[in-house]
Amino acid sequence: MLHSTSAERAACIDDPALFQHELLEGPAPSRGDSERQRQTALLTARAAAACADCPLFKTCLYDAVVKHDVAGFVAGTTEAQRTQIRAALGVKVEAEDFDTLAGVIRGARQLNHEEVLRLRQANLHESLEVLAMRLGCSLSTIKRHMRRARNAAGEVKLAAVKPTMERVLAAFAAVVRPNRSRERRVA
Repeated sequence: MLHSTSAERAACIDDPALFQHELLEGPAPSRGDSERQRQTALLTARAAAACADCPLFKTCLYDAVVKHDVAGFVAGTTEAQRTQIRAALGVKVEAEDFDTLAGVIRGARQLNHEEVLRLRQANLHESLEVLAMRLGCSLSTIKRHMRRARNAAGEVKLAAVKPTMERVLAAFAAVVRPNRSRERRVA
């Protein structure tokens, strides 16, 4: 997950076969498949041990919990565990929209609310219908965004405060540590 210098090399870089194994990338195997469960537990324990010894563990954990919605086993956690940690911290991380970043336009794309408002503010002389044509959506979609903006005008939005590293580490310990002792017994 992290770029590293030769002095601080991430553990996942040294063992990509482990960290990119299909059993660590996807959801946990179903209860009926005991061999896959056993193999997943072994791989998870190996990856967790590698992460625990990694010099970049704390930074990687913080980024995986607070900044990025990443897939697979990262920073000693599964996707489900990171979801639990975020819930405990009250953190919400949006998945990156790589299509929008790359400029890809697709048929039924989700419009960015702020973009609709920005375009409307910049083109007050244009009708909502012209704005809809410009954005490639329906007039009702534009009206819905305008209504949402009007209704939200009275609401006061509090700035999201990111948790400290200490809070993330404490939540990690609360969510992951009880599971690690169970995984060691299975392995």
